[in-house]
Amino acid sequence: MNHVELQLTGDGSHTLFNAEINETYHSHKGALAESRYVFIHAGMDAMLEQTQELSILEVGFGTGLNALMTLLRTREFSRVQHIKVRYTTIEPFPLAQELIDGLNYKALLPEDAAPIFDALHQAPWDQDVEVLPGFILRKVHGRLEDFQGQTDSVNLIFYDAFAPSKQPDVWALDNFRKCFALLQSGGMLVSYCANGQFKRDLKAAGFSVKPYPGALGKREMTRAWK
Repeated sequence: MNHVELQLTGDGSHTLFNAEINETYHSHKGALAESRYVFIHAGMDAMLEQTQELSILEVGFGTGLNALMTLLRTREFSRVQHIKVRYTTIEPFPLAQELIDGLNYKALLPEDAAPIFDALHQAPWDQDVEVLPGFILRKVHGRLEDFQGQTDSVNLIFYDAFAPSKQPDVWALDNFRKCFALLQSGGMLVSYCANGQFKRDLKAAGFSVKPYPGALGKREMTRAWK
């Protein structure tokens, strides 16, 4: 993938820049900080107030950063209460190993995060893998449009695709209808995106949409419930 290159973000962590669509994988203000705020604080932590068992669907595995942060948070919570996480992530275009090896997340996180990050990327596609006790990973090589999941099977969705202007097909209303069907009652979809059409389409699909303060100076992000 010679059109993808490493870039340093504002918090010192790496993101990747895709020159083909002129878009980065994370906020230029901080990849780690964005993931921690949007998907862990506003997503995972909020749902753990209701249940100790999470079934997460991520749209866009990318660098694996959200999966890594989720696993580390799972381990942190498990020191005080036993929680279980099933993490399914969909990615149509897996990154080349040389790009993954160049990312500096392992240098910025606790030392024992390194083998965990490697295990996430070395896990085979389209198979359940217990990366750590209580954390089951399934990486799905494909598109959300083709994903065949069970109705009412997940309670948290990380919607982390490239921006709607870059990947409009991923942000189509039919995909949000699929997400709504996949979610259990009371489940939540969380995204860095606060695009107006995105929120209108979520509502059209049946979601209750509530704005939430955005990360790293952004005015808003989105949380939506079934």
